[in-house]
Amino acid sequence: MTPSLPAPHLTLAVCDYPEHVPRDRWTRYAEQQKALGLSFVRISEFAWSRMEPRPGEYEWAWLDEAIEAYAGAGLKVVLCTPTATPPAWLIRSHPEILPYDREGRIREFGSRRHYDFASPVFREHSRRITRVLAERYGQHAAVVGWQTDNEFGCHDTARSYGGASAAAFPGWLETKYGTLDRLNEAWGNVFWSMEYDDWAQIRPPNLLVTEVNPSHQLDFYRFASETVASFQAEQVAILRECSPGRFITHNFMIFESGFDHYEVAKGLDFVSWDNYPTGMLEFFSSWMPDQLKTDYARTGHPDLIAFNHDLYRGLLKRPFWVMEQQCGQVNWAPFNPLPAPGAVQLWTAQAWAHGADTVSYFRWRAATMAQEVMHSGLLRHDETLDRGGWEVESQDIAAMPLGSVPARVALLHDYESLWLYDVQKHAASLSYWAQTVTYYRALRELGQDVDIVHPDSDLSGYALIVAPALTLMTAERAAHLEAAAQQARIVFGPRSAYRTVSGRTPEDGQPGVLAELLGAKLLNFDSLREGLSVRVEGPDHACDVHSWAESYRLTGAETLYRYVDGPQSGEAAVIRKGSVTVIGAHSEDLLRAVLSGELRAAGLSPELLPEGVRLSRRAGHTLLQNWTSQTVNLHGHALPPVSFLLDVQA
Repeated sequence: MTPSLPAPHLTLAVCDYPEHVPRDRWTRYAEQQKALGLSFVRISEFAWSRMEPRPGEYEWAWLDEAIEAYAGAGLKVVLCTPTATPPAWLIRSHPEILPYDREGRIREFGSRRHYDFASPVFREHSRRITRVLAERYGQHAAVVGWQTDNEFGCHDTARSYGGASAAAFPGWLETKYGTLDRLNEAWGNVFWSMEYDDWAQIRPPNLLVTEVNPSHQLDFYRFASETVASFQAEQVAILRECSPGRFITHNFMIFESGFDHYEVAKGLDFVSWDNYPTGMLEFFSSWMPDQLKTDYARTGHPDLIAFNHDLYRGLLKRPFWVMEQQCGQVNWAPFNPLPAPGAVQLWTAQAWAHGADTVSYFRWRAATMAQEVMHSGLLRHDETLDRGGWEVESQDIAAMPLGSVPARVALLHDYESLWLYDVQKHAASLSYWAQTVTYYRALRELGQDVDIVHPDSDLSGYALIVAPALTLMTAERAAHLEAAAQQARIVFGPRSAYRTVSGRTPEDGQPGVLAELLGAKLLNFDSLREGLSVRVEGPDHACDVHSWAESYRLTGAETLYRYVDGPQSGEAAVIRKGSVTVIGAHSEDLLRAVLSGELRAAGLSPELLPEGVRLSRRAGHTLLQNWTSQTVNLHGHALPPVSFLLDVQA
């Protein structure tokens, strides 16, 4: 009988930079990485100037030697295309490659991501360096996969407001609309006399006297997103040709909004993302209260991290990698506290539970030069193992098998709704991410696993579908949701179906083509400044509402909650028609109450978890996590501060 093999389990990796250290370290570092339990190493995403120090002159000896050092230690190599950092000789020869910021200023050479995706000159050089790199290493036995570029959109670089992008935008519009009459109608350009009679008159929507036309901005964002997608597709095609049998991925960013990730992810084997929990809480989550940031300063907030895990698992609906995992303090947030003991292990376990097949730590040795000297690595500057390195060395991953995440709840998310929502927030305290993550947090607080998916994707198999901020609605999308409502319960949040595909509002009022499904029409919306609130009451629950409150005229729905004060007193705040519920008021308390009832009605079992405690399930296992600084008791287990327990369950 053939002996059974252990199930595949989570693997670990590291980001390394052989070009940053003397050659005599390479073999020793590789051996140390292997001894630490690492399986993969990612290299060379910023090494273009070492690969090609002068135009057309390639120097490969250092990279040959580095790859052989990793291979000799038994490590597998993930090689990156180096296009995130075009070298000085290229920029000075072709300054037209440089992008423009929202203020119309050229973004200069001297850091990274200094290129315009639309630049035909840069695209030519991107294809060239990708091809020569892939031809040399694409079939090397140690090179098992590729990462394209690095962190598209980081530092607000997905869109350029001048140069090549400004030149290409009118042509993109002409292809889309065909005639200026159609464009003027779609954008509503008769308003404020914004009509065009020549394509060359159109510019990117920046440096305007006052508000931008939302339709103009939506199309510019679509143009920029398609440009990112086509840039990625060029590299992927070359890598497929020259390096068959190797995986291709890209490392996406925390709450990045500059392009449609669903489109850009097409053609990849799996998605990766870069997870920096403490920096995420400090820098990327402006809507989170200061006290909460203090409470979770040394771990990051579990739901912000989990949201990104689930988002990136959902792009292709398959397992993902964390390509860069924080392993100590970061250097780029307003405050950069040292993580709590146990945090690195907790982050690794959480990533596995949400669908990560590999977690790669950033970085091996802390940088001794340039912009990131304050950023941690698994090794300190003096090459001794840092705290994160000790946690990686001591963690046991043998009990973390790969498998599916059994989510019965889907949360709908799309980037066009994000762009339309945020161009006219109407409430300074509320953004698309803030509203969407609030719904996600409520589901996690109630102990639910969640798939984050595109609203036009297959929704079969879910018991509850939650659409927190589905701003953009089409007839096709409405029909798709109507079909989904026949087999699942659906919950919509405020501002649902506020916009048509062109960015205008429905001529018959909101929610337009969704009105029949919801059984209601919008009456009014109320933007609530900080300190201003209204109260809602239902049959057995009452609570205060902040930030946003909208009311409805019923055409078939029933009222679950009403406003009992303020200008909408007596009007419907939460309504239901059949299996479809609409929550028009923004309130964490209200969300938990309504979603808890919807989960029970869907045959699921909500459980309100203690503050900072989370449950995540994968492959028949349940991961119980404590993100607080206090011991917590749950399900008969006492969890120490900042810890987890892998509990095998059916």
